[in-house]
Amino acid sequence: MKKIFIILFSVFIVWGANGATLINDTEIEKQITEIIKPVAIAANIPEKRLKIYIVNDDDFNAFVRGGEDVFVYTGLLKQIKTPNALRAVIAHELGHTIGGHMVQMSQRVHDEMVRTMIIQALGVGLMVAGGNPTAGVGVMAGASGIAQQSMLSFSRDEERMADDMAVDLMVKANQDPNGLIVVFEQMRDLHGAIESKINPNRVNHPLTSERINNAKTRISKLKTLPKQSKSKTISENADYEILRAKLIGYLDKDKNVITKYPYSNKSDAAIYARAIANMRGGDLKTAKTGTQTLIKRHPNNPYYYELLGDIEYQFGAYDDSVKAYEKSLSLSKNAPQIETALALVLSERDKPDDKARAIELCKRVILTEPSPLAYWILARVTSGGESDWAMAEFYNMNNDKKNAKKYAKLAQKKSKKDSPEYIKSDDILKK
Repeated sequence: MKKIFIILFSVFIVWGANGATLINDTEIEKQITEIIKPVAIAANIPEKRLKIYIVNDDDFNAFVRGGEDVFVYTGLLKQIKTPNALRAVIAHELGHTIGGHMVQMSQRVHDEMVRTMIIQALGVGLMVAGGNPTAGVGVMAGASGIAQQSMLSFSRDEERMADDMAVDLMVKANQDPNGLIVVFEQMRDLHGAIESKINPNRVNHPLTSERINNAKTRISKLKTLPKQSKSKTISENADYEILRAKLIGYLDKDKNVITKYPYSNKSDAAIYARAIANMRGGDLKTAKTGTQTLIKRHPNNPYYYELLGDIEYQFGAYDDSVKAYEKSLSLSKNAPQIETALALVLSERDKPDDKARAIELCKRVILTEPSPLAYWILARVTSGGESDWAMAEFYNMNNDKKNAKKYAKLAQKKSKKDSPEYIKSDDILKK
């Protein structure tokens, strides 16, 4: 069985003639969810309906669709100073939702994004080649700055209202509203020189200096400010540094990673970023050493075991990779990307009972968070109509309608008319 080439990154979205990358990673998504949960609750959004999308784009940006779908740019995550500032950004976007500024247009934008979404992989750390997996050819899509196409233009008054609502939501969530000022100050540092040449009456957003003054004035009128315990703040900030380190480790050039996290830096975040960068660069031994250091420090962190599983897989040490992924799953809940990673390794190792376990994992993932890779692995470890149906679903999620219909027809030829494979293939053929 051919060794599958692995590349780093994860999900693709096709938008018109351009492509934008979405990153699909359990650790990052869960942490962002925890960060913004207080303001989401304050905005009366049920926790289980909150969905995080991570856009691989260096823009300092984020937006919310309908209060439930939160799109956060990697540029924002890598640059934003604190998790509380990130929370304030989302509070601002929720302010637009509550104010009804984006209902009709954002629904159209979201529907188009969902319709064209092509989920290609299982996480930041591990991805099988796109297109034809057996060829082992990596297909990468460049980030395209979809903000210009997906973000809506709001009037200056609507932006001021959303800023005010952000302060109110932060207070209602018992979070420090000064996080909004931290964000605006960063925006000023990034764009201040340009803004000084702009006519404030010819732009849709208030100038950043005005937004800072408005936020400070509104906050100054509060009788008391919410306070968070020092220990909780320190813990949350440390966790956020891990999130940023992971993104930088995977997305930045190796030299930049070492510049930001030199070997003299022995923090967890620095070791994590360097281990990931070393794995990307092919220095698996150093990557493994760093990961084992993190595991010794934090033996109950599932994501360090996940990284170890990725590294062992690239070493070709399937037994050790399976062991690491199993440990990761034992420590985590609802981790379909890690389950898919384990299924992939089991399909490669192919020991007795490996196929049965891989099938079980893939079917569980398909029920909870369907991905093309899960369908592709399922096609690999099954046969007959079930295998062809899984390939049809794989191509369907990749927006390859021709091959999707081709395999759906093959699946129907090999399946009974009342079988799930036949019925589901029929759904594909009718699209």
